[in-house]
Amino acid sequence: MRNARPKAGIEQWGFTLPEVLLVVLIIGLITGAGTGLYVGTYRSMQVKQAAMDFLLAAKYARLMAMERQTQYTMELDLANQAFSLTTLRWDDAGEQVAKETVRDLYCKPVQFEGDVKFEAVEVMPGVWQTESASEALRSILFSPNGTAQAAVVQIGNEKTHYTISIMAATGRAKMSFGTAENVKVTTTDLDAQR
Repeated sequence: MRNARPKAGIEQWGFTLPEVLLVVLIIGLITGAGTGLYVGTYRSMQVKQAAMDFLLAAKYARLMAMERQTQYTMELDLANQAFSLTTLRWDDAGEQVAKETVRDLYCKPVQFEGDVKFEAVEVMPGVWQTESASEALRSILFSPNGTAQAAVVQIGNEKTHYTISIMAATGRAKMSFGTAENVKVTTTDLDAQR
């Protein structure tokens, strides 16, 4: 039989149970902190992606309205936190104009994910829309001459906010980080003298 005792002069190395538990505790704390940071970053990225999708759809609507010389409309479904782009198409079968949702390589209907929502929507009434528009459904019209309804839309998740503004005279859309408090929906008189 072998002797279980260590030979003289040879030291044994190992960890005690409290040392192992301390290492496991430290790893658990680091993992928990990293997970919290990841979740917060992921939610912020969801808001940024939703705002970017909205901005690109607005730019696409302006471009296509001018290129195809027909009206394009961004339909905002506030109740379901979604938006889509529609246009008017001539229906040869029915010989009438029909509304069609745009679904192509560059644009499709968008449903917000997670906690992302429309936090504020202000659309100036245009020629085709009046103040009596539904509170759950809003629309922003882009006309063939490059103009649009002035609008300010804030998208966020109560912690992160992006604001998209659409200028009436040019139909151009611009996105900025933050709330819509400082962005006003106005019309610009291009003929006014300074």
